[in-house]
Parts: sequence; C-alpha cells; structure tokens
Amino acid sequence: MKNSLSLSFIFLSPSLFTATLLLTSQCTIVQSAANDLIAQTCKHTPYYNLCVTSLKSVPKSSGADVQGLALIMVDIVRAKASTALRFINQELKRSPGLRRPLRFCASCYDAILTADIPEAIEALQKGDPKFAENGTNDAAVEATSCEDGFHGKSPLTNLNREVHDTSVVASAITRLLL
Repeated sequence: MKNSLSLSFIFLSPSLFTATLLLTSQCTIVQSAANDLIAQTCKHTPYYNLCVTSLKSVPKSSGADVQGLALIMVDIVRAKASTALRFINQELKRSPGLRRPLRFCASCYDAILTADIPEAIEALQKGDPKFAENGTNDAAVEATSCEDGFHGKSPLTNLNREVHDTSVVASAITRLLL
C-alpha cells in the first residue's frame, strides 16, 4: 500500500486575511510591549533573572504598568514568606533542639506578613512608593535576621534567600516609582 501525503490549504478572502494578519500582529505587539516593560523594569533590579521569571509567572503582569509590577512582586514576597512561616511551624514540631531560632524566625516572618507587606501594598496603592520601599526593605532584613539567628546554615536557608531576594527585587521596582 502506498503512503500518500495530502495537503489542505485554507483560502481566505483578501479582507479576512488582512484582518487576521492585523489581529495577529497587534497581539504580538501587545505581548512584546509587556515583555519589554518587564525586561526594562527588571534591568533595574539586582536579580534580573529572578525578576523576569517571577513576574512572567503571573499572567496579569503582561498588562501591568510599573506600579502593577511592584504590587505583583510584593504579592510574590508575601507568598514566599507564607511558605517560610508554614515551614517554620512544621519544623517547630520536628526539631525541638532548634526551638529558639525557629521561634525567632517565626516572629520575623510574622512581622513580614502582618506589617511589612501590608505597609508596602497600602503605600503602593496610595501612590507613596517611599513607604512601599521601606516595607520591602524591612522584609529583606527580616529574612536575613532569621538566617543569622542560626549562626550557620539553617533549615531555612533557601527559603530565607528566596524571601530576601524577591524583597530586594520588589524594593528596586518600587524605587523606580520615586
């Protein structure tokens, strides 16, 4: 039996073809502009790749302005801090020998989640980027303080680094609004 190859072509009227081409071009331009804003914004941060991958992981970032990107990054910090706090609470049950530094870390992350992040969000929403920058900087300091409380490598090293680095990125994006 012979194998046969069949090709099908869709013929569009010239006006439908033009409309389809224009729509495709506009979608590409819009997506390209969003990627350009993310890339340009992230160039002003100390962790470019982290910034780009974090923002692109959130679909609404493609339509956001710089203030919106800052809010998205602050929300990413909140999510990472929440993950760290859940981990700390689990470790408190499993590692009684680390109770003191873990409790200290719990207070650090509680400060991030109840004070620093809400301050940053409220300030960004009210158009006061200096207070937002302060909140994100404080979150980075809290993550570093947690790590330092172990006087060596802690069970939270990776989580602390993630919270610190995303906080620094959020701070740098917020600084662009000053």
